[in-house]
Amino acid sequence: MTAAENHIEVRDLRLSYGLKEVIHGISFGIRRHEILGVIGPAQSGKTSLLRCINRTIDFTPDTHVSGTIEVDGEDVRKVRSVYALRRKIGMVAPLPVGLPLSIYDNVAFAPRSAGLHRRADLDAIVEQCLRQAALWDEVKDRLESLGTKLSGGQQQRLTIARALSHQPEILCLDEFSIAIDPVTTMRIEDVLKELRKHMTIILVTNLTQQARRLADRTMFMWKGEIVELDTTEVIFGENPKDQRTRDYVEGIFG
Repeated sequence: MTAAENHIEVRDLRLSYGLKEVIHGISFGIRRHEILGVIGPAQSGKTSLLRCINRTIDFTPDTHVSGTIEVDGEDVRKVRSVYALRRKIGMVAPLPVGLPLSIYDNVAFAPRSAGLHRRADLDAIVEQCLRQAALWDEVKDRLESLGTKLSGGQQQRLTIARALSHQPEILCLDEFSIAIDPVTTMRIEDVLKELRKHMTIILVTNLTQQARRLADRTMFMWKGEIVELDTTEVIFGENPKDQRTRDYVEGIFG
């Protein structure tokens, strides 16, 4: 696939916090409707990469970004509206951060902010997003209850539903399963397999086997550089190109 056909194209991306450079000139592409797994030890630049893509890095003072990130051929640093960009790129954080609102209003918040107020339309979006997040059956009879009263796993699925309410083209997940139980994790993984039919997914995970289960391709980052990017079968198979990749996925370090 050529660079022009990629959904996201990153070229010579560098990121510094103050004087410390944490991403060192990386380049890669992400295909439309694929799940790209991003693995690597802590402090490898994985979360920072996601924040550069949807420009939440802008909230951190004393940062400097250079290089190019294009989404659908448009440089994210030059978009007319950063708010439109963030609606296009949904983000799910490691820990669920629920709004102090009802379950219904958590999901309806973004559509309302975008100007949608017809109750029937909001009802349809809320139900669709909660179904997509595998949460509807558990909460459909208590939509007016506080979202913060849900269990941890339910709150994380509510976070996913809220991210989906933007109708994003791209979904970034940053260690989404760090605070939830294995059963809920597997349920969300099943959700992601369905969602990839409709969007591009970037999955940052510290669980190498999660990347192995879900990702079409996997990128191994270390110390702000890409060590290796290939099909998941190659990365987790017998012939990764770099010994560091083999050592990491086999648990020798990291």
